[in-house]
Amino acid sequence: MRYQPVQARLAAARRAHMVAMMSPMLSTVAQTIQVSIAPVFLLAGIAGILNVLIGRMARVVDRSRKIEQLHPVSTGPEHERHVWELRLIDRRLSVINKSIWLCVASAILICLVVALMFGATLTHLDIGGIVAVTFIASMLLLTAGLAAFLVEVRLSLRAVHIREELLEHDKS
Repeated sequence: MRYQPVQARLAAARRAHMVAMMSPMLSTVAQTIQVSIAPVFLLAGIAGILNVLIGRMARVVDRSRKIEQLHPVSTGPEHERHVWELRLIDRRLSVINKSIWLCVASAILICLVVALMFGATLTHLDIGGIVAVTFIASMLLLTAGLAAFLVEVRLSLRAVHIREELLEHDKS
């Protein structure tokens, strides 16, 4: 066996100790990654919801632009219908905007949950209560965002109803 200087043996022992100390940390980080997969999938779901909401908002904006062009040249009942629909569109845009805001706030809190989980793992802090409260707050915001979406869908159905005079029931 070859003779190694004391310093080289100490350096090798330190490296071995560091590897031994990091192994549990790596396994703990791996466990944290496994646990954080569920919130990440939740983020993907929220992204899908936001995509739907933004698509609906774009269609509502397009409709408002079309009605705004017709508004100045319309008269009588047609004009009243345009005013009514523009008011409805304004309400729908407000509700969609609120729904988007709530869903984005929920997604931000989900990101915070994942960050807190990793921070707690790396610093060995016991902040499970904070993580739980943050997750609950995120779920409440998401629920409120979905409720606002439901309200917007109900509002949109008001504009879709076909007027009686267009159905020509009296001609059949």
